[in-house]
Amino acid sequence: MATVRTVEPRCAVERKPDSRSVRPMDLFGNLTCGVDEAGRGPWAGPVTAAAVILDPAKPVEGLTDSKKLSEARREALAPLIRERALAWCVAHASVEEIDRLNIREATFLAMRRAVEGLQHRPSLALIDGNALPGGLACDARAIVKGDLTEPAISAASILAKTVRDALMLALDAAHPGYGLGKHKGYGTAAHAEALTRLGPAPCHRMSFAPVRKASLSA
Repeated sequence: MATVRTVEPRCAVERKPDSRSVRPMDLFGNLTCGVDEAGRGPWAGPVTAAAVILDPAKPVEGLTDSKKLSEARREALAPLIRERALAWCVAHASVEEIDRLNIREATFLAMRRAVEGLQHRPSLALIDGNALPGGLACDARAIVKGDLTEPAISAASILAKTVRDALMLALDAAHPGYGLGKHKGYGTAAHAEALTRLGPAPCHRMSFAPVRKASLSA
């Protein structure tokens, strides 16, 4: 079972439990983690990031960008990644943090939390995209479309996506009528119609223009 520790109200880090009593660098040498996010674009819900250190002795077949995989395939790969990786951590930045910081900085915050939450400290973080979060305690390199070329980033993409999708299903139950479980907070026509009809819920990002517009007309 994963260990959960509170980071901020409504923000938690989920990571692989570890019972080793020796220093991880003694066991594995220099470690590289892959980092990716899910949920930058949606109008609702947190932005989620994952960091994964894969174990070369326990490969996971079929890793690629989570968006290229079916939901069933993502759900099949996620537990294999959790079981076989040397370390993994999934973290979030809340809707409140997104509205306060902006989505770019909130994404970087979630990424930092994911890397910091790894029970083995990496010497290098491979970040999907063209920009790097500041404040990491290791070297980092940005890789455009890294989720297609770097297995550790692919694994992080899958964990971030599956965890966030599960959170959106829970938000759908808490805030019925918006269809959050179907579109996962993205700006679909059905979501826009529900926003106009119901007004924003607490899980909506008020800093996003369509949500702000709906709040003014509600």
